[in-house]
Parts: sequence; C-alpha cells; structure tokens
Amino acid sequence: MVEHPAVNRRVASSSLARGAKKAPMYCRAFMFYMTHYVYILKSRSVNKYYIGSSENPDRRLRYHNTIEKGFTSRYRPWKIVFKNEFESKNRSTNSRAKD
Repeated sequence: MVEHPAVNRRVASSSLARGAKKAPMYCRAFMFYMTHYVYILKSRSVNKYYIGSSENPDRRLRYHNTIEKGFTSRYRPWKIVFKNEFESKNRSTNSRAKD
C-alpha cells in the first residue's frame, strides 16, 4: 500500500452520500463484484483531508466540489491526491476501515 500523509491523520469520511438511498438487494449483490476505489481528497483552501470510496472517484470529486452539502462543502475546492483500486466494494470498505 502506498503511504500518504493523510493516512496518519484524523480525517473525515462518509460511507453514503447524504440523502442517497441504498440500492435494492439484487442491485447490491451485483455491485459487490464491481471495481471500487478508496480515494483521499486534499482541500486546496486549507490543510484538510477526506477519505472516501466510490466506483468512480473522478465523478465523486465533481460532486464534492459542487453539490455536496456536508463536511466537504466547507473546504472547497478539493483535489484527488491518492486512489487505490479494489476488486469489490467490500474489499475497499474493509481497507478504509483499517486506516
């Protein structure tokens, strides 16, 4: 695993976007086998980091920089400083929990 300064800091993260709904059970079973990423964002305005997971980190970055109303909205703009690909959402979530 690649070392990054944000890994040793306390950072914010979110497992589900606010207002988002969980996929139906049959959909979740399919998503279990899709490629998933863990990513680290760094604020360009202050020294803050955010750890997240998504199947499309670039699209998620656009969301954080425009629509998101939570933690990330206060420290815009963000840039991706690290991303790691996993074979499933389950593996990416387990990796994120270890950080």
